[in-house]
Amino acid sequence: MRASRLLALSAAVLLLALGAGPVSAQAPIKVGDINSYSGIGAPFTGPYRAGVEMAVEETNAKGGVLGRKLEVVFRDDKGQPAEAVKHAQELVESDKVVMITGSFLSNVGLAVSDWAKQNKTMFLAAEALTEALTWSKGHDHTVRLRPNTYEQGRMLADKAGKMKYVKWATIGPNYEYGKRAWETFRDRLKELKPDAQIVGEHWPTLGKIEPGPLVTAILNQNPDALYVSLFGSDWLAFVREAQKRGLFQKMFVVGILLGEPEYIDPLKLEAPEGMLVTGYPWYDVKIPGHAEWVARYIKRGDKTPVLGSLIGYVTYLSVAEVLKKAGGTETPKLVAAFKGLKLDTPMGPITFRASDGQSTMGAWVGTTKVDPQRGVGIMVNHELIPGEKVLPSDEEVKKLRPAN
Repeated sequence: MRASRLLALSAAVLLLALGAGPVSAQAPIKVGDINSYSGIGAPFTGPYRAGVEMAVEETNAKGGVLGRKLEVVFRDDKGQPAEAVKHAQELVESDKVVMITGSFLSNVGLAVSDWAKQNKTMFLAAEALTEALTWSKGHDHTVRLRPNTYEQGRMLADKAGKMKYVKWATIGPNYEYGKRAWETFRDRLKELKPDAQIVGEHWPTLGKIEPGPLVTAILNQNPDALYVSLFGSDWLAFVREAQKRGLFQKMFVVGILLGEPEYIDPLKLEAPEGMLVTGYPWYDVKIPGHAEWVARYIKRGDKTPVLGSLIGYVTYLSVAEVLKKAGGTETPKLVAAFKGLKLDTPMGPITFRASDGQSTMGAWVGTTKVDPQRGVGIMVNHELIPGEKVLPSDEEVKKLRPAN
């Protein structure tokens, strides 16, 4: 009997010793990231992934979250809503992720959001910009980081509405993002400038633009100004055809996203000058801590950042902070913790609003100019407009958002 008790005591001591190992020996907290890592989204999502990995590395180097390391399981939705939903299901059921992040295209983001609602899974939308995501189709299981189409459209319209231009045309991709980006800008422009006229709308299929006939049609309509929501390869193809025909010299151009390095750098010295744009002038940001973040990013990958880099990084700062605030990984705790979540970022402090899950991250608005020394287009005369300056109030959100 005595020998048996000694043996049992020894075994118990051994188990306790094994259980007291380093926190890194515990199972990691897995998060699933679904994004358009191939196709038209790649110029944004490749750097986005680098930003994600940088944030996770830094978090884990400090001991992880809740005593556990963070681990990201990446999946490519190929720009297809059905593919994204399939990955969401697999990530939760097979990979046991505690939440989903990502989404680049707005229609994909809406599909993942609907799946998250039906399956009671937390979804942090990083990039999908349609305002419907957090308003008309919003719910408690989805929050969004980036300033949406409503915010960026109003930022641009508030400046364009003070200018002399009356006759407007638009060109953008024929899906959720393109239409929403134009509608918000147009409606705000007409509020500020009631005599504004719309002389043409052009909606090429995403990724399949034929710029020649489109440039001809716009020139024939003879607008004073053109609003552009094209991006990626569609934008590059349009610019090159428009430059041949002198389009940028014949009308003022406003472009949502077009000051982002992802879309202006590839044009090099062909970048149009004088456009009013939203973007990311990383080379001229004076926010405390931003320059240090840029230096760390360059040192890590020997590449300068683009907006995707920053969004990926802040997305996973948000993941780490919400897990800390929640004190666990259960979905109800994450839903509650996102309401009013505050965090510091390389572009200043932001808050995820309790009323709609929309973060108060802002956007830079400025004018494009070619920098011969750098050999690319840059943003000048820019300012960072806070999200809270253009977001609707909590009372207005109640009218926009269905009851959960």
